[in-house]
Amino acid sequence: MEALEAQRAMFVAPIVPQSVSARQFRLQLRRAKLIDQVKAWVAQQDEETQDAFEYSGTFVKDSPMMTAGFASMGFAPQQIDEFFAAAARL
Repeated sequence: MEALEAQRAMFVAPIVPQSVSARQFRLQLRRAKLIDQVKAWVAQQDEETQDAFEYSGTFVKDSPMMTAGFASMGFAPQQIDEFFAAAARL
């Protein structure tokens, strides 16, 4: 039975959430030891981006702020997916 489950897992793509709560996002930043780097990047952005980071209740993976932030940190698309998947489990 375990072999069947292992084979099935190879063909079923993991579901990557398109958004996570602010709590999940910030906890994952801390666990990944990225919180200080992200806060430094946010501090260099315009006031709307700073407000969005500070007051958003949800972080959407494909939003302009997220796309720019992950790009500035050199994240590949798969790394972004992994970050959001890990955040969703918190």
